[in-house]
Amino acid sequence: MFLKRGNTMNYNTMLKNVSKPGRYTGGEYGQVLKDRSEIKVRFAFCFPDTYEIGMSNLGMRILYGVLNKSDDIWCERSFAPWRDMEEKLRCGNLPLTALESGDAIKEFDFIGFTIQYELCYSNILNMLELAGIPLLAAERSDNMPIIIGGGPCTYNAEPLADFFDLFSIGEGEEVLPELMSLYIEMKDSGTLSRSEFLYRAAQIEGIYVPSLYDVSYNGDGSIAGYQPKSDDIPPKIKKRIIADMDTVYFPERFVMPYIETVHDRIVTEVYRGCIRGCRFCQAGMVCRPVREKSPEVISDQAKCLFHNTGYDEISLSSLSISDYSRLKTLVDMLLGWTQDKMINISLPSMRVDSFTKGLMDSVSSVRTGGLTFAPEAGTQRLRDVINKNISEEEILSACAAVFEAGKNQVKLYFMQGLPTETGRDLEGIAELAKKAIESYYTNPAIKRRKPPQVTVSVACFIPKPFTPFQWEVQDSLETSLEKQRFLRDKITDKKIKFNWHDAKVSCIEGIFARGDRRLSAVLLEARRLGIAFDAWDECFNYDLWMTAFANAGIDPSFYSERRFNEDDILPWDIIDCGVRKEFLVNERRKAYDGITTENCKEMCSNCGANELGGKNTWCPKI
Repeated sequence: MFLKRGNTMNYNTMLKNVSKPGRYTGGEYGQVLKDRSEIKVRFAFCFPDTYEIGMSNLGMRILYGVLNKSDDIWCERSFAPWRDMEEKLRCGNLPLTALESGDAIKEFDFIGFTIQYELCYSNILNMLELAGIPLLAAERSDNMPIIIGGGPCTYNAEPLADFFDLFSIGEGEEVLPELMSLYIEMKDSGTLSRSEFLYRAAQIEGIYVPSLYDVSYNGDGSIAGYQPKSDDIPPKIKKRIIADMDTVYFPERFVMPYIETVHDRIVTEVYRGCIRGCRFCQAGMVCRPVREKSPEVISDQAKCLFHNTGYDEISLSSLSISDYSRLKTLVDMLLGWTQDKMINISLPSMRVDSFTKGLMDSVSSVRTGGLTFAPEAGTQRLRDVINKNISEEEILSACAAVFEAGKNQVKLYFMQGLPTETGRDLEGIAELAKKAIESYYTNPAIKRRKPPQVTVSVACFIPKPFTPFQWEVQDSLETSLEKQRFLRDKITDKKIKFNWHDAKVSCIEGIFARGDRRLSAVLLEARRLGIAFDAWDECFNYDLWMTAFANAGIDPSFYSERRFNEDDILPWDIIDCGVRKEFLVNERRKAYDGITTENCKEMCSNCGANELGGKNTWCPKI
């Protein structure tokens, strides 16, 4: 359970006075319980958001199982308590605890955070504070837990560098057990100390220990260089990947929540990586190379999870499911045992250029609602700039296939603020949505039962590390708001619904996406001001963030509205994600010339990811 019943505040009374008490009770079917006296390492896996979001995260489920496979390790879970529960904990002077044992996570050997999104940074500090752990790594003693971070945001971990003892860069199924083995070895030999462990951990491939590197700055505030503090510390940290997806650990059961979560379904991985090379997309670069699972393995894993969970939907997880080389074989194999059990098959992340009515028909009997496609830009010129490699004809054809299948809703996802964008490109978003509506009425094959609805969702472009656009300027808040007003005026058809992302949220995200270690001072000030749950609209406070920047003496525009030079040392240059910087520079220059790059199936562009290895991959040089 979340709190020990022996605590000073009555446990049952607390749960009766908070929303969704099922977030905190624990005791779910499938949780792992172990005898404390028989384990050597206790690991608290923390998700810096609410229970129902964290319990939907596949990576957390995988690593929870990986660590608990070992008899020597007990991995437990902890989530960010919502505001009402946080207030109860603070008023009662009660610590943040783990769900399985109810023990304070301050008593554990490791506290690991999965860092999925920049707007969760404030929650990380809040959870550490609730746990009673000093926020700054330099202030922790030997008897305190080692704080480790992993996940997408660690590809630029610098804004969090002062708070974490180490980061795991890349995929964690192999490196985390290696790290635990080192800890057990040093503990058993009597040589364990915080400093010595971190020094030896830094020599494991994929482990980044920020305190073992000095950072220097130029007079203009840009980074002058990174310097390891000793010769046997690697000058760059190379990400870890799993070579063979068919043999890597995958859970046979999930912990089953007692309350509804964001994704109440079976999620099975199809492959990792992406062949496309969209120039704005960080995941498409840092997850390279593509490594596929075989259909037989995917089907067996899904069947095992069905028998152990009873879920009635299977979601096939990947960055672009329609790029899976054996998708038809996989769908047919799954339908062979799911149809008579009325199990839904969900195909998220479909690309318009490979979406067909035949594929839609094969799963339409068990799928309801509309589909989402991502043209990203409103004109062909700008789609070529970002290397989307899809045409307007393909977009409209995909919309027509959805309508022909008897559905009347389509969602189209775009970005505003992309490099080289003009007013004409923004107008193109409204025009493309209108053409999608027209395709519903002009296609004689469509049975028009209900009026169509096209939902246009527009996010603000954020230049992300390890992309060809990592050097670009992000629109200012004023410019972003002006563009949103412009689009709102252009979309006049009531059959088109217009959604837009909060530009203020995007400003903060962009700052921390490209930030350096000096932003730690801002995060400390944000914690002092009580900032948390920034990913939630009702909690986000832009003005309070601006106060935090002002109090810390840091200009936020230095990180978001500054165009970096191609020869600048970037905050994330300490990391080697496998994609060469020269490739990214070349892709950026091709973007400004409107030249597209073939996907990895068609031609190898020599990005460098082939040097990482891997099985069942589309990379022709592996």
